Amino acid sequence: MSNHLSTAGRKGHHEEPLLNRSLERGIEILRAFRPGADLLGNGDIAERTGLSRATVSRLTQTLVAVGILQHDRVQRAYRLAPMVLSLAHAMRSGSPVMQVAAPLMRKAAESLRINVGLAVADRDEMVYLESVRYNKKVALRSVVAGQRVPIELTSLGFAYLSSLGDEERQNTLLQIAEIRPASWQEAQLEIQKALLHHAKHGFCVASWQPEVVAVAAPLSIEGHPVLVLNMSLSTASPMRAVAKEMGPSLLRLKQEISSALASARF
Repeated sequence: MSNHLSTAGRKGHHEEPLLNRSLERGIEILRAFRPGADLLGNGDIAERTGLSRATVSRLTQTLVAVGILQHDRVQRAYRLAPMVLSLAHAMRSGSPVMQVAAPLMRKAAESLRINVGLAVADRDEMVYLESVRYNKKVALRSVVAGQRVPIELTSLGFAYLSSLGDEERQNTLLQIAEIRPASWQEAQLEIQKALLHHAKHGFCVASWQPEVVAVAAPLSIEGHPVLVLNMSLSTASPMRAVAKEMGPSLLRLKQEISSALASARF
């Protein structure tokens, strides 16, 4: 998946003169590393970010010097350094929302024997913050914190879109259409259906993997970006029937987490 700097991102830079351009570009380089793209040369990074090779070369050297990237001299390429993992651990362990939500998610997953996840949006994708898996399907059990899924195909993404105002939603959809134009027409129709379903039932439903049904609802917490809670199940049953059964459980868990967060002091 291309990770080029978007037009909106470039405009944002000009609108925000206090942003440090070198730091911004360095973060774009870190974003280029994904599962399946763990070892990248300067040319690979330049292609994924839209930055010049000279800029990439200068910044990768700096990132190696500060311990965020490692240089593989044999492969003439770079990989993320262990320090990045420690930052992720610090983020998850230090999150007051995760401290409250995770035990309730685990309890629900155990009692219902389903998968429960919590995610946040990052550009055109949703990123799992927590994933409790109690499903027999191996592919689903491999979903872990940090994994990304597309906004326009998943219940997580649909629920996130339902939480946005019209202008912000439109900007997000335009970005997705630019990045993945081939699948956009079909995805657009599913998004409209999902938004209508959310307006009527309070949650979204999707089945973007074979025989897997997922429901999701946005979780708004003051002072935090919109989170999305989901439940999923491997089943051959019709999507609507599963959603009708699983939806109320999702909304109950959402209310439990919301109430617990309201009572907590953080």
